[in-house]
Amino acid sequence: MTTLPPCPLCNCPHTYTDAQQYVCPECAHEWTAAVGEVADTATLVIRDAYGTPLADGDSVTMIKDLKVKGVAAVLKVGTRVKGIRLVAGDHNLSCRIDGVGTLQLKSEFVRKA
Repeated sequence: MTTLPPCPLCNCPHTYTDAQQYVCPECAHEWTAAVGEVADTATLVIRDAYGTPLADGDSVTMIKDLKVKGVAAVLKVGTRVKGIRLVAGDHNLSCRIDGVGTLQLKSEFVRKA
């Protein structure tokens, strides 16, 4: 039995192979077996709704009202979020909002402040 490398993004040990690629079942990240590490992670560019590149620690402002699942709260237009963290996946911003808690947001609903 061969030992497969853990996912370079989320460090999940349950990776599997698909043709010549490794695949992570938790974060759905794919990388090539020849490289062993992902080269595009360092060049991952996440942009806000207006095309401005975002970085870890930036502050953003909501541009649309968003309902929060599981909480009786709505994030209103103009809500400022400080200290975002970029993550891979569909909801590519991880942040903490006062009164709501830790959330993951899509970058298409924010603009850089």
